[in-house]
Amino acid sequence: MTSSQSKPVRQLVVIGLGLIGGSLAMAARQRGICEAVIGIARSDDVCKKAIDMGVVDTATTSLEELAPSLGVGDVIFIAVPTLSVRGVLQQVRDLISPTVTITDGASVKGSVLRDVQMVYGEIPPQIVLGHPIAGSEKSGVTASNPNLYVRHRVILTPTDETEDLHLQRVTALWRGVEAEVLHLSVAEHDEILAATSHLPHAIAFSLVDTLAHDSHNEQIFRYAAGGFRDFTRIASSDAVMWRDIMLANRQSVVKAIDLFIANVTRLRQSVQDEDGDALFQTFERAKAARDHFSAMLAQRSGISLEEE
Repeated sequence: MTSSQSKPVRQLVVIGLGLIGGSLAMAARQRGICEAVIGIARSDDVCKKAIDMGVVDTATTSLEELAPSLGVGDVIFIAVPTLSVRGVLQQVRDLISPTVTITDGASVKGSVLRDVQMVYGEIPPQIVLGHPIAGSEKSGVTASNPNLYVRHRVILTPTDETEDLHLQRVTALWRGVEAEVLHLSVAEHDEILAATSHLPHAIAFSLVDTLAHDSHNEQIFRYAAGGFRDFTRIASSDAVMWRDIMLANRQSVVKAIDLFIANVTRLRQSVQDEDGDALFQTFERAKAARDHFSAMLAQRSGISLEEE
């Protein structure tokens, strides 16, 4: 890009310099899609580390000191744990001009939408709720990865109140870091993510916790094969983030867990009854579904659905 006019975002302000926020900041900075990338973190140490690593151009612990410089063309990306979003929104409401675009990366959109309505008393046109479907079990600013979003989906959930100019700006930001942008309703997003992301994480956390309390857990983990490690990798994810996600999306998560319990109960009964035909049919259905899913992904040019 040769001029500031060609940049989709003037200043990008990232509140929360963990994996999600730090990766977007670093990606945008390296690709030159913003005039400036500014980080906001809780501690001076994180701010200094983010600058030293090249994650941001500058960083501060205070939104208040930065607020007067923000206006048209600027984007604030809120990347804090889901249950902390409301507190950030309260600061943003009091300090930030309505010309500034505000978006987020929380995994539960219904919770954030309720927070917006609670804080503002309405849904401002500048709000564009979103969720990048990418992540890692790593956390913190040191986990920042400028290629985290390449060929990954970002789901935006605009409302009827969302102004098209703000939606276009957020879309351009994500496309600028080489992500694919899709739109869903808030309700659709939360139900789909409960089944495809939140449930697998719940299962992985529960499985590792169960085995860790087994009296033979040292032997179990010593002889665990690659498949076990691959599946349970996500149990190393940030506990605070996932606690917040489960609570914020509790209705959809409980529904997904109940469906899983019912199915695994049928599977248990088949094992108990030595019903080989029922086991075979279950495994065949699962294999066929997984093969179909994999083929569908391959047709989409390798776009990944991997979740944080």
